[in-house]
Amino acid sequence: MRAGRVLARRAARVNDEMWLVEQFEQHRSRLRAVAYRMLGSVSEADDAVQEAWLRLHRSADTEIENLAGWLTTVVGRVCLDMLRARRARREDYVGMWLPEPVVSAGDAASPEEQSLLADSVGLALLVVLETLAPPERLAFVLHDMFAVPFEEIAPMLDRTTEATRQLASRARRRIRGATAQPDPDLSRQRRVVDAFLAAARAGDFEQLLEILHPDVVFHVDRGPGGPAVPPVLAGLQAVARQAADQGPRFAKMCRPALVNGAAGLLVHGAHGPIGVVGMTVVDDLITEIDLVLDPGKLTALRADG
Repeated sequence: MRAGRVLARRAARVNDEMWLVEQFEQHRSRLRAVAYRMLGSVSEADDAVQEAWLRLHRSADTEIENLAGWLTTVVGRVCLDMLRARRARREDYVGMWLPEPVVSAGDAASPEEQSLLADSVGLALLVVLETLAPPERLAFVLHDMFAVPFEEIAPMLDRTTEATRQLASRARRRIRGATAQPDPDLSRQRRVVDAFLAAARAGDFEQLLEILHPDVVFHVDRGPGGPAVPPVLAGLQAVARQAADQGPRFAKMCRPALVNGAAGLLVHGAHGPIGVVGMTVVDDLITEIDLVLDPGKLTALRADG
């Protein structure tokens, strides 16, 4: 009799655990998307989501009326702490910091990648998000990208609803002033990126001038401990000259890829991927080039071969 009661309790615990896992998995994709926009890193986003699961598991005996809201709050606070800690460590980073790209070979994203990049979040936008203070980024990401009410965001920041609204408004103005809306047609983007690649391979400076925007910027992220090279080039002449000079050697290692939902390039070395090139194309001109060479941000690509 006693053994029967013990077995029944164990079965009940197993059923409760399975139910909890099922409930969490229903929200995992959205939580991961929130965390990626907050952190600009797939691996850190996965860490934040895992922490949310651990906290949910520890809170299994408590009543949670709105699980989606509870999990979003947890992920938001975890990301806020991670951003603050990362900013404190940033002095160890040499040069430009770029987000960890989401890359697909060719021009087709997997269902998992599509979920992560729903409502497309390009590298250029993530670069601008990185310039925001952590509270501004949280307010903007949760409200403007995921429609979380300011009344729910304010307690995460220990601010009033109105102060939180002002944070998002300030972030919105900075983003609008620093980012252009990319061409939505992927095939049109690809034509421009392919033309850039051909001109770079040929070292054709004049052709590059026709493809690049007058205010084009070129960012390079070599990672911590990388060589002290200029992390940013700005302006048509400077970027075109760099591409013409380095293109004949570098461009032959590049292959078409989908980078954060946009036409980009994957750079292959002798032993696998060594870099990712994100491109922002606006009105058939390239306005931004983001070159990620940080080995720590290419781990997943190397694992995939």
